[in-house]
Amino acid sequence: MHRPPGARQNLHDLLHIPIICHKEKPMDNAKSVHMDNSESIHPAVKLRHIRTFLDIASEGNLSAVARRQGITQPALSRTLAELETLLGQPLFLRQGRRLVLTEGGALFRRHATASLQSLEAGAAALRPRAGGTLRVGVLPTVASWFFPRVALRFREIRPEMVLAVETGPHFHLMRQLREGGIDLMIGRLPEARDMAGLSFEHLYEEDIVLAARQDHPLLDLPPAEALARSPLILPPVTAIIRRPVDDYLASVGLPNLRPAVETVSLAIGRAICRGSDALWFISRGVIAEELERGEMALLPVKARFLAGAVGTTRRQTHEAPGLETLEEIARDIARTVPSTGG
Repeated sequence: MHRPPGARQNLHDLLHIPIICHKEKPMDNAKSVHMDNSESIHPAVKLRHIRTFLDIASEGNLSAVARRQGITQPALSRTLAELETLLGQPLFLRQGRRLVLTEGGALFRRHATASLQSLEAGAAALRPRAGGTLRVGVLPTVASWFFPRVALRFREIRPEMVLAVETGPHFHLMRQLREGGIDLMIGRLPEARDMAGLSFEHLYEEDIVLAARQDHPLLDLPPAEALARSPLILPPVTAIIRRPVDDYLASVGLPNLRPAVETVSLAIGRAICRGSDALWFISRGVIAEELERGEMALLPVKARFLAGAVGTTRRQTHEAPGLETLEEIARDIARTVPSTGG
């Protein structure tokens, strides 16, 4: 079967990088598999091992990956242990609650990422794109205001095409992007460690805000005092905006403040704020229309690190019908986004 040249080269690289040259080592509860001398990767290494490794490398946390995959943490740990045994060396080091790549793990990640992308591209090339469908992953920060305007403009310019929109958390959409499930992701800039094989185009800057219902009784208090006296809604620990929020809370002397709810859902967060005195850390774009209508108000948190880049993320070599058109529309509409000042 014919494979694209890039897929052949990346498969060759993955099969011949030094860290995965086979060392005969028996595995618990598994039979040792004989390898021909011409092979340099253990035949027991499966695609599930590679995907599990890449997910853990991206997230740095076993429990978060286990939840997303719908399996137990011990099962995930066994899969990782199998891969490390088959490769003959550890891929991660534990630093507190996080797992960080070893030098060999970082090398393996680069090759594994490129190879998986090439395999997915090869599979996608065999699938007919009937009907002209462009698949876009949309994060909450752009789902309420920015992306609907992009979609309406795209419909005017390319009425023959279908926009298949998938929403979800950053972790989920990044995986979909890498595996070829979507053509483009729109939202916050991913962390640098997650950008291997991907490219990001900056569209605009957006801040994380502290929001409440417009008649909240503590709006005039300093944010730290209001936070200490109100129920708190935080982004989930897997959300890309959670870390800067945690940094802000630590900076105002509230590092261990426990949230009542964790969500980035507009419907849920807005309803809880309307019905209570809760304060909500959320990207400004999620509640842009509520702010414009005066239904929600902001407490004056001013921290430079609460601002971040919003843009488009795609696989570096990926092309799809309508993709350039949608990117150009996004650039044009981004010019109309008001600047934010925290």
